[in-house]
Amino acid sequence: MAAVDLNTVRSTIEGRLATELASSPAITVVFNNMSFDSTTADTFVQCQTSFGTGSYLTMGGSANSTNSVVGLIVLNIFTEEGIGAGANYVIGKRLRDLYNNITVSNVIFDSPIGPEVFTSSPEGKFQTQIRITFEIYEEL
Repeated sequence: MAAVDLNTVRSTIEGRLATELASSPAITVVFNNMSFDSTTADTFVQCQTSFGTGSYLTMGGSANSTNSVVGLIVLNIFTEEGIGAGANYVIGKRLRDLYNNITVSNVIFDSPIGPEVFTSSPEGKFQTQIRITFEIYEEL
């Protein structure tokens, strides 16, 4: 039985994000496996990719069987506090357009949810969040 390589899926998701935010204006991207001091950056995006327990095998014959894995991307957008939500929403639009109902390397992205404003942000930061579910199918 074949299995979806989760590191390849994560690389597809994170690579797309890093490439987009490296362009003008460049925005720092923070992933879970890296150290980061939020006091040194006015604007940054935190990306958390997780895989759910919703993987399953179809009951079709061996020629029609597929493996499915679902996941969630949480993008936290942080900008300087006191300048309003506009900067967050501009970044949020870029991120929504990046993943909105598309398929990239067999990763199927759903419509993004957000950006939603968070009231409990780190001190000195204004925070919004976008959530995007995705699914991967693999023929067995």
